[in-house]
Amino acid sequence: MSQTLHPQHTALSLAASGVPVLPLRRGKVPFGNCTACADNACGGRPNMKTPGPCRCAAPCHGWAAATTDPATIVSPTWAAAWRQAVCVAYHPGGAGLTVVDLDDADAIRWARTTLPATRTVPTTRGEHWIYRGTMTSRNAVRPGVDIKSTMAYARWLGPGIGTMAALPDAVRAPAVKEPSRPQRAPQTLSGPVRGGQGECPHRTPAFLERGVAMAEQRITEAAGAVHATVYRTFLAVLSRHGRCGCLTDAHVNRLFTAAQAKGETARHCADAWANACTALGM
Repeated sequence: MSQTLHPQHTALSLAASGVPVLPLRRGKVPFGNCTACADNACGGRPNMKTPGPCRCAAPCHGWAAATTDPATIVSPTWAAAWRQAVCVAYHPGGAGLTVVDLDDADAIRWARTTLPATRTVPTTRGEHWIYRGTMTSRNAVRPGVDIKSTMAYARWLGPGIGTMAALPDAVRAPAVKEPSRPQRAPQTLSGPVRGGQGECPHRTPAFLERGVAMAEQRITEAAGAVHATVYRTFLAVLSRHGRCGCLTDAHVNRLFTAAQAKGETARHCADAWANACTALGM
């Protein structure tokens, strides 16, 4: 199945095969919560902290919006999202799957010497290795390796090749032994203030400009581990400014430009941004 199809058509085909899907907007990230669900006004159950589908009729709450219901996918409520969507994502855990996201050649070499062969899907700079079975998702379990399963989403990049193997202990082990240190960043979150619901202190031009400029500088001055630095910097920016609506496309483009100047691809920037959103429950 080709992603060159209209995203909604791709989504319907995947849903018919039992794969829960959701649209992704520019930047390859999920759509934000609707007004009724802002600040978990809907009750908070599908806030990405607990399992379960989103009960809102809109494509809210990231991975929790994923659905196999064709009526939902073609509903008027989702129509605006599909018009803006750039691609389709799916919830691996909801389909009983785990995706090992290998982001570079070193990660692929590690997988080939450590993990059992399974179905593989090529990505812009690496591969997705897909296994039957679910587990807790983890980002950066080792350099260039993310695990996407429960409470996470992955881009649909095609059916891949090879026979899908059962999820082995060798995949679970890195997630247990090497937890991602960037996951600690959400501890710095302050109470979110939604735009339009009161004055946002982050909108102070000097405060926001300084934050974005410092993030650009951090990426630009990275002497090594650029991939990890970009992810941690995106995570920090979203932790401070991501929930109140003060970040604009111009700010995000500045960060992406700084990362690409260090050799990162546009695809990797989008994936790192999406992973940071997922880690923060956005």
